[in-house]
Amino acid sequence: MPDWKNVRADFPALHQQVNGHPLVYLDNAATTQKPQAVIDALSHFYERDNANVHRGLHALSMRATDGYEGARARVAKFINAAAPEEIVFTRGTTESINLVAASWGGAHLRPGDTILLTEMEHHSNLVPWQLVAQRTGAKLRYVPVNGDEGLLDLSQLDRLLTPDVKVFAFTHISNTLGTINPVADLCARAKKAGVVTVVDAAQSIGHMPVDVRAIDCDFLAFSGHKMAGVTGIGALYGRRALLDAMPPWQGGGGMISNVEFFASRWKPSPERFEAGTPNFADAVALGAACDYLDGLGRAAIQDHDSGLARLAYERLGAALPGIRLLGPRGERGGLVSFALPGVHAHDVVTFADQDGIALRGGHHCNQPLMKKLGLTGTARASFYVYNTEDEIDLLVASLQRTVKFFHG
Repeated sequence: MPDWKNVRADFPALHQQVNGHPLVYLDNAATTQKPQAVIDALSHFYERDNANVHRGLHALSMRATDGYEGARARVAKFINAAAPEEIVFTRGTTESINLVAASWGGAHLRPGDTILLTEMEHHSNLVPWQLVAQRTGAKLRYVPVNGDEGLLDLSQLDRLLTPDVKVFAFTHISNTLGTINPVADLCARAKKAGVVTVVDAAQSIGHMPVDVRAIDCDFLAFSGHKMAGVTGIGALYGRRALLDAMPPWQGGGGMISNVEFFASRWKPSPERFEAGTPNFADAVALGAACDYLDGLGRAAIQDHDSGLARLAYERLGAALPGIRLLGPRGERGGLVSFALPGVHAHDVVTFADQDGIALRGGHHCNQPLMKKLGLTGTARASFYVYNTEDEIDLLVASLQRTVKFFHG
């Protein structure tokens, strides 16, 4: 097991004070901090290997290409894809899902078809499907959430997987509820009905083992900046046969095999989906993030992060009468969302910041879910490898001072 207290030393941004207090960073569901190893990998690339990839014959371009394609192979290994060609680099989860919705959805959805989602989806796994539904005439359907407990009502799933459903897109871990969905079971039930599956792994990719062959999904999307990587890079996993049958989403250099004045031919996947100059430097840094997390052990990370979230759930409930806690009481992802009676989430976050604690407040890109639960927003504490039990106590004390300010 890693020495979690020493892990904090790997993250330079944590070595600072905020408003006179040591930084307690509990906004990891929005973005994680970056270890020195990832920062060094990015700096080293720019200092030594920076050149455009694929099209150059000089030494720097060949080193850059090796780094970029090496990162693709590293990401494929990280999620146990069958081959590097099943990894498309994107800007992140949102772009990955937009790619599937626009390319696969645009080619396969027709009027009368159904897109099945869940009521806990982040806007990035909801709005792209709304857009493609508007363009194709398909309709949307939702698996319901069982109130504050935050579990999907899976008793209705087989009834919802009717013959008109063509795609089922769902999150692995809810960014508001902390619910860990049984993604392998969901994919198996969808596959039995002949339905294509899309998994949003933004909140799971850096916090637990993710194995696309064990999950048996058709597509899986994630962002690098939520797994100790840098911003602006992420990936889409897709089954090779599906990717090769999909039309390009964007056109330009790099994704073509031949261009004439009135027609072009495309490269196979993944190149056909990576038009223009790719984000090669950040891809190299993403590979370094994979190395760092595997060095800690992703099963150990899951135990650590989920354990802190369960402990926070218990201590917040015990110390703050009337607090409304969302999500499962037991096993959960590494976050806790809550609402204090009579205190707006933005005030909770502002007061915590005065104590050096970084939280997130708002609807968390889950507006339909918030409306279903009768909320305008919540405060959210989310945990990662550098957080400690002591920081939960600091959070509880800060929230108690907030409640005292507003209610006496």
